Amino acid sequence: MLAVGGHYLHPLKPQCARMATAFSGGLADTRQELCGGLSGGVMVIGALFGRTGLDEDDKPAIQLARRYRERFLERFGYTQCSALREKVVDLPGGLGSCGALVEGAARILMTLINESG
Repeated sequence: MLAVGGHYLHPLKPQCARMATAFSGGLADTRQELCGGLSGGVMVIGALFGRTGLDEDDKPAIQLARRYRERFLERFGYTQCSALREKVVDLPGGLGSCGALVEGAARILMTLINESG
C-alpha cells in the first residue's frame, strides 16, 4: 500500500496507510489469511479503479485484482501468509524477509497498473 499507493495516489493520505495496517501478517498477524502485501495491492487497485457507488461498474477493479492475484500466485506459489512464510520467505535459500516478498508483489502490481493504462 505504501510504496505503490504512494506512487499512484500521491499524495497518499494518512488514512489510507492506516486502513492497510491491520492486514499485515495475514490479517492482524495471525498468518492465517491472505498475505498483507497482496491485500494492500488489492486496496490500491480499488482506490484507482474501484467504484464509488452501486450504480458504477465494478468489473475493471475486479478483473485487475483477479489478474494481480493470478500473477502473485504464479510468482510465489501461495497467497496465504503462513504458507508464504514457511515455503517462500523462511525456507533456506528463500526470500529471507516479507519485505522482499512485498517488493516483488509491488513490482507485479505496478506492471499490471501500467498495462491497464
